[in-house]
Amino acid sequence: MQRNDFEFKYVAPTAEERKEIESIRNSYTIKDKSSNKLERLRSLDRKVKNIPTMVSLIVGVVGILIFGLGFSMVLEWDLFVWGIVVSIVGLIPIIMAYPLHLKVEKQLKNKHSKEILEISEELLNDENK
Repeated sequence: MQRNDFEFKYVAPTAEERKEIESIRNSYTIKDKSSNKLERLRSLDRKVKNIPTMVSLIVGVVGILIFGLGFSMVLEWDLFVWGIVVSIVGLIPIIMAYPLHLKVEKQLKNKHSKEILEISEELLNDENK
């Protein structure tokens, strides 16, 4: 004779499994407009802060490498005059890195300030309602 019993066991997810499930679920949920605005505001803020830093770091590092080449020319290859010339050429980007940072930052602030202010005003007004 055949038994037709049904057996069901429930095992609750662990804390780690629950976190994983929630992260997967959150990636598929539709976010409201205010969270998109906040993400856009954060993105613009990062852009205004990070791009000038990257530009000035690149220019500064290139200047340091050129300056180091000039030092190597003087110390290792006995090219005294050319080494000094190359080192002076390397000093130019080193000196210009910070003013370049300020200029790029100012340009990006001018470019994005209107949108940043609009989004922040909308978010602050939504919060007050």
